[in-house]
Amino acid sequence: MRTLCLALLAVIVLSVSGCGYNAIQTQDEQVKASWSEVLNQYQRRADLVPNLVNTVKGYASQERAVFISVAEARARVGSVQATPELINDPQAFARFEAAQAQLSSSLSRLLVISESYPQLKSDANFRDLQAQLEGTENRITVARNRYIKAVQDYNTTVRSFPSNLTASMFGYKEKPNFSVSDEAAIARPPQVDFRTVPMPASGAAN
Repeated sequence: MRTLCLALLAVIVLSVSGCGYNAIQTQDEQVKASWSEVLNQYQRRADLVPNLVNTVKGYASQERAVFISVAEARARVGSVQATPELINDPQAFARFEAAQAQLSSSLSRLLVISESYPQLKSDANFRDLQAQLEGTENRITVARNRYIKAVQDYNTTVRSFPSNLTASMFGYKEKPNFSVSDEAAIARPPQVDFRTVPMPASGAAN
């Protein structure tokens, strides 16, 4: 009897493996890992915001509407619980994506106004923060693209026969994904020219 049970168990294990269980499990872990990196990079960006805003305020305090926009966008990002479980809730995921897009837009406006303030553009702290932000935005793009690819592979497996039967049996469902169409617009930081603005030439000799 014991031998028969072991034989049946072996058949079940082989059947499940043949129906894509191992692939689903592996791809699910890849999605989780790529999502974790997305969260890390977005948090890094959020941490840069206060210092960036304060630095700009020192030279452009009258740009109150822009500062309010950034503050509201950052608050909206903070209101969405960015957890590993977010990728199992399509509605919460959509709120997260919308909040991050709003912050991206507000930060773009904040950097664009620096063009009107030569002293701000020359400030070493601002230049350093802007460089950090640009690097973080690039890492966000890479992390998002990895997540997009991981989810595409996972969702394809979950939808395809016969692995869809295995997915249904073990509770694996499709996961939400970022919008590929606006990926470049969301992740690309504005280009700011930090070259020193030339001073007017002194009067010509008579």
